[in-house]
Amino acid sequence: MATILIMEDDSAIHSLMKDALDLHGFTTLSAYSGTEGKLLFSQNQVDLVLLDLMLPGMNGEEFLQEIRQNSTIPVIVVSAKNDQQSKLKLLTNGADDYIIKPFDVKELLARIDIQLRHASKASIGNRKEIHYQNISVNLDTREVKVNDQIIHLTGREYAILLLFLDHPQKVFSRANIYESVWNEAFFGNDKTINMHISNLRNKLNVKDTNYIKTIWGIGFKFD
Repeated sequence: MATILIMEDDSAIHSLMKDALDLHGFTTLSAYSGTEGKLLFSQNQVDLVLLDLMLPGMNGEEFLQEIRQNSTIPVIVVSAKNDQQSKLKLLTNGADDYIIKPFDVKELLARIDIQLRHASKASIGNRKEIHYQNISVNLDTREVKVNDQIIHLTGREYAILLLFLDHPQKVFSRANIYESVWNEAFFGNDKTINMHISNLRNKLNVKDTNYIKTIWGIGFKFD
């Protein structure tokens, strides 16, 4: 489950983002000033920052400049500034994305998922294997084992498993899974997702261990 630091001094916008992220299954940290955000960033394992520019204390540009000295975590600037020069400057100085207020919550969540997905792929780097409890995945050979027993997955099942392993405990909606694995817009085709989840769940279900939990009304998570 990713931890997202919200740095926004407008209480209404801050609450809107926090409620959406909490519902989406993220852990959130709240900062209403740049100095507070800097402190929280230094004290916690943060996976992504939502950064307003006009913050009291240390402003957003100063915060970005400082953390970029030793951190590459995704930073999405959320600002009312909509001129091209400001956007280019922030992106050049280390922001990963830029979204303009007022924003659509679904678009914000989609951009967050994209950045976390990119960061997750980068973090895999030179790793050869992923281990989670009694599951192991060889990233070179794509061999998957449960309790040292090889299981055979389709390409989609393998991609869904990696998505879960990259974000254990995170709740994924069917749209999240479809857009991440199929790389195209989701139009409510629940049957496709349900079939692949069911097949993957059955293949991982060794000795009655059920890794994929259904979160009713939302989607699935790996536990």
